[in-house]
Amino acid sequence: MTHIRLKYVQAFVDRKTGVVFRYFRRPGYPRVPLPGLPGLADFMAAYQVALAQAAEPIGAKRSKPGTVAAVVAAYLDSTLHFGSRAKGTQIMRRTILERFREQYGDHPIASVPQKFIAAVLAKKRPHAARNWLKTLRALCQFAIEQQFMRENPTHGIKLPSVKSAGHHTWTDEEIAQFEAKHPIGSKARLALGLLLYTAQRRGDVIEMGMQHIRNGAVVLRQKKTSKPMIIPIRPELQAILDGTPSQHLSFLTTRTGQPYRPHDFTEQFRKWCDDAGLPKRCRVHGLRKAACRRMAEAGYSANEIAAWSGHATLTEIRRYTDAADQERMARNAMARENVGRTKTVKLT
Repeated sequence: MTHIRLKYVQAFVDRKTGVVFRYFRRPGYPRVPLPGLPGLADFMAAYQVALAQAAEPIGAKRSKPGTVAAVVAAYLDSTLHFGSRAKGTQIMRRTILERFREQYGDHPIASVPQKFIAAVLAKKRPHAARNWLKTLRALCQFAIEQQFMRENPTHGIKLPSVKSAGHHTWTDEEIAQFEAKHPIGSKARLALGLLLYTAQRRGDVIEMGMQHIRNGAVVLRQKKTSKPMIIPIRPELQAILDGTPSQHLSFLTTRTGQPYRPHDFTEQFRKWCDDAGLPKRCRVHGLRKAACRRMAEAGYSANEIAAWSGHATLTEIRRYTDAADQERMARNAMARENVGRTKTVKLT
């Protein structure tokens, strides 16, 4: 039977019996078991019923009015405050608020003091703390508008500045080391190619498939920013795609033929890096940075690089172009100096 990929359908294999169970799993909706195989009448009927079911706000049935849990549920169910955010922002905020609700859900939100928020943030790593502060600030602002709170306890909280270069940018030597271990035709090399030659984020790469290829370009809408992208396919990537046949809608799939979930892909990519003997600093996001670095070194402008990567601002892009311009100008100056030294003097 032809492989059918349906949205929100996940398969699980019972380790003892080997039987495959399939469920309709959609964030914010009840989980529904699906009978039979995808494509068959009973399965498709149950799938359509599951698609039509109403959303079930998280914690709505077990939350007391005015508690953190109740306000979180209302916020996540709000189209204006939460639903209008970019997909990537929604995923990040939902994850944070779920953790916050699990730990402090029974607390009255009206009595949450600033020192309590500060104490929660103090337990987080610097970058995580910033995401938590933005998320809790949005939640508290929503609570004020809904008259659950009078003042926003996140106002006035300042986090220490984070001085970091972020994820390590892969060097050309590290890329070559990965390629030497994983030749064209392997899933690892396909993953590297998609990341490096499209300059897209992990969440977009793991969903790429033949349905995104149109007129020699990858056409997609970024999950984090909802920005539409048309990315020309470089010859290097085309060679990898030609050498890696796929029978699924997604280029990158697990052993069971299912698309990778973000965390699972990160773990698998780490294993591929370990197999190639690469250090722990070589991570998925570093290939997006390496793609930008290579374009800067090739003379692309900041705006041209952003047209490939889809960065919303040019701040990070300019780091690559400034560094590349500095090196290029320094080498040009040295070349002129060498020419001057070797220039012969013509005697009259």
